[in-house]
Amino acid sequence: MKIFYAIQGTGNGHLSRAEQLYPYLQKYGEVDFFLSGSNAQLNTRIPIKYKSQGLSLHYKHTGGLDYTNIAKSISFKLYKDAKALPIDNYDLIINDFEFITSLACGIKRKKSIQFGHQASFQSKLTPRAKTINPIGKLVLENFVRSSSFLGLHFESYDDQIYNPIIKDEIISANKVNKGHITVYLPQYTIAYITPFLHAQSPFHFEVFTKEVTEVTHSKNITFSPISGATFTNSLISCHAIITAGGFETPAEAMYLNKKLLSIPILHHFEQECNAAAMKKMGVTVLKKLDQHFAEHFKIWINQDNSVKISLTHSTKDIVEVLMNKTLAKDYK
Repeated sequence: MKIFYAIQGTGNGHLSRAEQLYPYLQKYGEVDFFLSGSNAQLNTRIPIKYKSQGLSLHYKHTGGLDYTNIAKSISFKLYKDAKALPIDNYDLIINDFEFITSLACGIKRKKSIQFGHQASFQSKLTPRAKTINPIGKLVLENFVRSSSFLGLHFESYDDQIYNPIIKDEIISANKVNKGHITVYLPQYTIAYITPFLHAQSPFHFEVFTKEVTEVTHSKNITFSPISGATFTNSLISCHAIITAGGFETPAEAMYLNKKLLSIPILHHFEQECNAAAMKKMGVTVLKKLDQHFAEHFKIWINQDNSVKISLTHSTKDIVEVLMNKTLAKDYK
């Protein structure tokens, strides 16, 4: 069997998930990856056969979405890339929230399965944010069209939604607490975030950012380039983590039962939905990083408020469900 796996390249979670899935998918056939987007910072270990600039999300330095730069990535080239994508050569098309592959399947009348976290929002039972964001809601639920879906989320809100896929190195890790606080807030610049962390001088922060290419230090902050292995080690050994409203990092933090603070990207509907789900589970959520951070931080760091999630299905189990689901629907 020839498998086409499309990866959304905005952020690092989609790439990280594909890396974890790759050896399991290989047992079913030959896998070719398509990476679309320009914002992923991980140096991936998986072979990327096809690439496109695609549609990417861009952020303002204060944490919100930059719609002007997002709009600039929309062009006729998206349609040309979709027509040129050789999906006819594949028996199975797996789409992790990637627009060009979805468009290509529509043009060429090919079946596909949407798989991953965003796929969970095909179910009406998945938690939604109460914010009014019609464009964000429209994108989240319609950015990718597919023949079927299999979703991943913090909890199983529906029969077609499974637990997060956690990296093997985290599952097998010897969890420790070295006292630092791991920080991954990609929507904020170093210049913006630094004063807030300097103000918490008793604590040491390990901040991961695309703005540095080597480790640098500033008082109680260590800035590190984004690296899968380094970040994972920091997470395993941290006292607590502050991160945005994505899916993979909060899921890993909760699996490790680490103290977690989430600051979702402003006006990013998916992250707001994730934050709503986390809040229901007991995770501390802030709307934004602002002048009230110090008081919120003090309350959070002094509370025993860690949330633990368990896995009812392994990565192997989920891939087996995925393959059985697609084969049952005759995707060949």
